[in-house]
Amino acid sequence: MTTTQASAPTITVNAPFDGHAIDEVATTDKAGVGTAIGRAGQMLRSVHAGEFPAWKRAEVLDLAARTLRDRVEEFARTIALEAAKPIRTARVEAQRAVSTLTYSAVEARTLAGHMVPMEGSEAGAGKLAFTLRSPIGVIGAISPFNFPLNLVAHKVGPAIAAGAPVVLKPASSTPLSALALAALLNECGLPDGFLTVTAGAGSTVGDALVHHDDIAMITFTGSPDVGWAIRAAAPRKKVGLELGNNAPVIIEPDGDWQRAAKLIKTAGFSHAGQSCISTQRILVHESIAAQFTAALEAEVKTLVVGDPLDEHTDVSALISTAERDRVCEWVSEAVHGGATLVTGGQIDGTMLQPTILTGVADDMKVSYLEVFGPVVGISTYRDFDTAIDRANDTRYGLQASVFTARLDRAMHAVHHLDFGGVLVNEVPTYRADQMPYGGRRDSGNTREGPAYAVREMTQERLAVIQL
Repeated sequence: MTTTQASAPTITVNAPFDGHAIDEVATTDKAGVGTAIGRAGQMLRSVHAGEFPAWKRAEVLDLAARTLRDRVEEFARTIALEAAKPIRTARVEAQRAVSTLTYSAVEARTLAGHMVPMEGSEAGAGKLAFTLRSPIGVIGAISPFNFPLNLVAHKVGPAIAAGAPVVLKPASSTPLSALALAALLNECGLPDGFLTVTAGAGSTVGDALVHHDDIAMITFTGSPDVGWAIRAAAPRKKVGLELGNNAPVIIEPDGDWQRAAKLIKTAGFSHAGQSCISTQRILVHESIAAQFTAALEAEVKTLVVGDPLDEHTDVSALISTAERDRVCEWVSEAVHGGATLVTGGQIDGTMLQPTILTGVADDMKVSYLEVFGPVVGISTYRDFDTAIDRANDTRYGLQASVFTARLDRAMHAVHHLDFGGVLVNEVPTYRADQMPYGGRRDSGNTREGPAYAVREMTQERLAVIQL
């Protein structure tokens, strides 16, 4: 079975909304991680021997996508319970995971090398050369709590397409979605040992993956501090990092600021702002700032805060009360520093009311750090280039956006916003699962999306034939 290895105590998975125990999950110790890596190594040799060829991997992924599509409600409920993601939003995540697996199946069928134009030089005359792509080796995957299904699919799907076995460590607070996906893949024909879910603490399971000699690649999604520490600890491995952000949006006076307000209602507060591309920094031209702020306030006040299993809920609890309290402290610091609380900021049980701040300075935590909570901060600008400079003045660089009706301004932003992705007349929170998704600076060093991740998880081999 493709499950966690029960050789250590269990983790109690609690619902962030009301704290009730959902399930008990067996954890894995260092020896158990080593056993999982050994089984993955055996599977890698099986792939090299042609026993799990690309067409079979594609069939497993296609069947898994169809099966998951039929079980969206089941998986959405699991996500809502363990992550406090509102059920309607959880359904969207489950449906996105279907797309991720589908695109991964496409990559399994089409992944190929390329021809090398040997006759372009005298030295290459009479020779035929081409490249092949082969799996990089066993992959250690570490996934976060905020998208406990789809971000696992973004690691596991491309790895299956590549033929690279995976030992996965999900977030300790949200392991159930990963275990359910592993069971589904096993049911759909994934060979035993190709994917093993190893639940447990980062100091145990994560460290064992990072330091094991037979792990060829680490793929990590999480905080910058942890991600770059992994990179430093594993200089001989390939390490792919997808990290944080404090996503800015610039709203020009000619842009559709009413539409921007409607989109930010979701983009700043979906899953209580716990997304690395959650809209956080709103730079709005001073001539429309009052109108935009009033429009956004009206939109945000319609959000329903409550039980994630309630169909009407838009925003629910943060992942823990400690995170809720941290975000509250940052909001209080901003207000004491001169920002104005427009709406929200109050604790409601385990939840924080959706919060809008104005007059936010660039040196406030709610601006220069990643809030990862239901908070947006509004500041004004007069000059477009100044707004771009302020957006760029950050340790992060994942996604940014601009709302404008002027093509020249849009293209100026595309060329000068120093982020992995720049969106025009769309919020920086937008992501389609086939996109090349990744950042710069402290936001990471790789690109996700099956077509891009599968190339990270394979390596080229050159073949030269004397004709």
